Amino acid sequence: MNPQPINFKSIEDFLAYLPKNELKVVQFLRELVQECIPHCTEKLSYNVPYYSVHKRICFVWPSSVPWGKVKKDGVLFGFCQGNLLNDELNYLDKGSRKQVYTKTFMSIQDIDVDLFRTYLFEAIEVDKL
Repeated sequence: MNPQPINFKSIEDFLAYLPKNELKVVQFLRELVQECIPHCTEKLSYNVPYYSVHKRICFVWPSSVPWGKVKKDGVLFGFCQGNLLNDELNYLDKGSRKQVYTKTFMSIQDIDVDLFRTYLFEAIEVDKL
């Protein structure tokens, strides 16, 4: 039996749906994005928040929101143009993807805020290209 597909009407609906542990991480990541990219647009796409200025820069995808047939844990943060970021530290998970690179956080404590900001600032520069 397949669960009913979720279709959020707003960011508020999305946030209200999340379990508390994911909500804390999602809210923290949203705050970091809005702090580093204050002029970005936050819009639901594929049922999760995406952030853009000129084009899509990044997204937040908690595991409680289905992603096709992929089962995942934690809150996935994705860089839409991750392939263009300098990732000498191999901080981002590339998987078998050619463009979108991600990082999964199980808790707020997993987030290295300074390093994360560095990637966000670089993603902003890539967005200007």
